Amino acid sequence: MSLDDHKLRVFCTVAETKSFSKASEIIHLTQPAVSLQIQALEELYETKLFDRTSSAVTLTPAGEVLYKYAKHILALYASAEKEIGDLTGLVKGSIAIGSSTTIGNYLLPKVIADFRKTRPKIKIHLQVGNTKRIVELLNSGNIDLGLVEGEVSRQKIYRERLLEDELCLIVPPQHPWAKRREISILELANEPFIFREEGSGTRQIIEKYLTKNGLSTQNMKITMILGSTESIKHAVENGMGVSIVSRWAALKEAKFGTLKLLSFREEKLMREFTLITPKNVVLSHSAEEFLDYIKKYPYDKLLTV
Repeated sequence: MSLDDHKLRVFCTVAETKSFSKASEIIHLTQPAVSLQIQALEELYETKLFDRTSSAVTLTPAGEVLYKYAKHILALYASAEKEIGDLTGLVKGSIAIGSSTTIGNYLLPKVIADFRKTRPKIKIHLQVGNTKRIVELLNSGNIDLGLVEGEVSRQKIYRERLLEDELCLIVPPQHPWAKRREISILELANEPFIFREEGSGTRQIIEKYLTKNGLSTQNMKITMILGSTESIKHAVENGMGVSIVSRWAALKEAKFGTLKLLSFREEKLMREFTLITPKNVVLSHSAEEFLDYIKKYPYDKLLTV
């Protein structure tokens, strides 16, 4: 990112989130720093760009004009960078990626490490957050592409299925079920169960699956509700109950034998990992290289390790 386009990116983020505080969270600047950038632009054009009187921050007519051109200018910067990259054949630069938790913590580190072996001059910045936040970062132009779990419904975004993820039952090795490969969902009714917190995307998928297969959470022995996959794995390893997590999240424990992974007999519990990119935006040469790389990556090889 060049210094010239920094103020415009800040301006566009405020315009799209309609909030100085939200914009400061997304671009990792303090609120006063965001205000200073906007103030500098207002001094440059000698006019107000935002109307701050209402509860939400809205663009003034002058702000609307600048927003339209700012989006064009930022797209032109990206096009220039891409064309020069094509011309020189030098693939360098930096890519900003946003990813939801399971992908960001358990899948991408290995993929990025492998990519960096082939393209050492490309710097990669990875931000991990929930799907909603990744969509916000993409819409405001603060990341080039995103990888998310679950549903995304935004008009300004291209969605593409990257790969499927199986959610498995995890049990400690001393558990009576540990020698089995499959379990019926109804057998979970009498077993101490550890759940993710309300609002977690993984929890919503699990609840939907349980209901579909005739088991409601009211009929289960939910002993703990925890806020992260890591804490759930530790609780299961310590014999405090069983739980359901992404196969990717428990690969290491399965390899070392501290957890056993089981599928469900009724039907496998699957979800999709989705690749999201912005519409009407030219990706840089380096971002396109990475996009191409992750689409062709042999993910199955990682699962068999």
